[in-house]
Amino acid sequence: MAFHEVRFPANLSFGSTGGPERRTQVVTLANGFEERNTPWAHSRRRYDAGLGLRSLDDVEALIAFFEARRGRLYGFRWKDWADYRSSAPSKAITPLDQRIGTGDGVETVFGLAKTYDPAGEPYVRPIVKPVPGSVVVAVAGDDKVESLEFSVDCQTGLVTFAVPPDVGVAVTAGFEFDVPARFDTDSIQVSVASFRAGDVPQVPVVEVRV
Repeated sequence: MAFHEVRFPANLSFGSTGGPERRTQVVTLANGFEERNTPWAHSRRRYDAGLGLRSLDDVEALIAFFEARRGRLYGFRWKDWADYRSSAPSKAITPLDQRIGTGDGVETVFGLAKTYDPAGEPYVRPIVKPVPGSVVVAVAGDDKVESLEFSVDCQTGLVTFAVPPDVGVAVTAGFEFDVPARFDTDSIQVSVASFRAGDVPQVPVVEVRV
């Protein structure tokens, strides 16, 4: 898939609206009970970037970014200000934030992931676009040193260890991450007069699978 490893301006995504979307098929049976199913293993996020625009300079920056991505052609990184960290918003990121696997003495590659509602019915979300320089890792609670004991591919979210973690030990990580996304339109219509009057353009952005 065509993807540019560049982030949508974070100051423009701040103030946007959006979040996860699920697709659930619901069939009501003759007895009144329901059958529910979903073809999606993972949610898909949608946003409106237009609400983050505050000035004509912001509009110019948006158009420049849109043109460089050729509309819907190229994907990009998007910072979801409501959900971009492995830890709670009020807490610092630590190597113990998220469990990403268990050592077996052989495997050296682990994918970053974030678990939602770990104490209830957990959902594990793969993280494929970690922010470079933000990833910290521990094995059995022991912090590891990047570039010496492990490396991170920030285009795929894969962590590779120099030495396989021992059998049964917890592999954990902390990180910031972006959402792989694209524009969901091939046109942006802006009226300067309307914008100054408070009418901002709609700029739909949708998550993509990579």
